[in-house]
Amino acid sequence: MLFSDVLHSPAETTVTDLRDYPEWRRGRLCYGVWAVPVDDPALLDYIASVQRRLADLLHPMAQRQPHLTVFVCGFEQPSRIWDDDFSQAQFQAQILALHRTCGTSFALPLTAPDSFASAAFVTVGDPQGRLAAWREVLGSESREVRQAAYVPHITLGLYRRRVSAEIVRQRVGEVEAPPAPLRVDSLHYATFDARLQSGPLESRYRLMLDACGNSRGVWSTRCC
Repeated sequence: MLFSDVLHSPAETTVTDLRDYPEWRRGRLCYGVWAVPVDDPALLDYIASVQRRLADLLHPMAQRQPHLTVFVCGFEQPSRIWDDDFSQAQFQAQILALHRTCGTSFALPLTAPDSFASAAFVTVGDPQGRLAAWREVLGSESREVRQAAYVPHITLGLYRRRVSAEIVRQRVGEVEAPPAPLRVDSLHYATFDARLQSGPLESRYRLMLDACGNSRGVWSTRCC
């Protein structure tokens, strides 16, 4: 639920405790997602400025790079045992499927920030259904790890204080919209150390797009 939805919004923020959750990890370390990185300097400056304005409410995000999550894969494992495991076979099948249907580079509109109970974020639009198409392709090869409906967004930070919905709407409502859309010329498979909730993302595979609909894959080093 979103704080912008006055009739159905949460009553207050949910505080996130940034720590290891061994009962969630079950001994697993490497967690994978497909994401679009934010690398436009103007947009990065905007995100940093909003984070400073909301710094009294949000945990610092110094290590976690701004990004748009497209699909949550789960814990990398040789084979699937738990519902949130993600196997190498599923990963390879997703790569092949993406290359068959990747399309051209594109831009996504951004609007003024909003908030979940757990996090403030910049809203990302998908008017042409490009993200939806990617998610359909990825979901055909692997069941996504998700507890709520997908809302495209760029996270600004997780809440470290419990404050009322009225305060959130006031503070977030004072922030202007981003200066430019999100340019998408690559889709990354990235992983992070699950012991660190705000740890850095490490790009493992990049699907590079161009204006003509061509694509190429670039492998990177393993992080965990």
